[in-house]
Amino acid sequence: MTQIGEAVAGLVHEPTQSRDHGLDLTVAAIEEVTVPGRVDFGGGELDPAETEPVETQLRDPDDDYAWWTLDQGAYVVRYNESLTLRSGQRAEISPLERTLLAGAHHATFGLNEGRDPLETLIVVSRLGCRLKENCRLSRLTVREVGD
Repeated sequence: MTQIGEAVAGLVHEPTQSRDHGLDLTVAAIEEVTVPGRVDFGGGELDPAETEPVETQLRDPDDDYAWWTLDQGAYVVRYNESLTLRSGQRAEISPLERTLLAGAHHATFGLNEGRDPLETLIVVSRLGCRLKENCRLSRLTVREVGD
């Protein structure tokens, strides 16, 4: 495992986000998928899905952070963090157990290059879920190829 702090920018609170085997990613923004995308065999007819921002709401006027209320469906999550990978590094992003327990999930996926912004697609169950601004949603691990 590499020194992950070297590969990530935009941490909200490093001591809370740092884990023995990775780093927890935090949510900066959420957009609802409103129009489906399209993928063809060769990629020449790729049309990304269209999205619209989901607004947050305070649960209490004295709260410092607001909540997203997500109904059943698909959403693009933009993390606060961005990722830079050196040659020979590979990253993996997977959902935290708390995300699954809250009624949402995303696929575990790998990256061979950095991303800014760092994003994923989450799917929310029929009962919906609520996510607080800056909540820790996913775990990022970075490895040297061959580890």
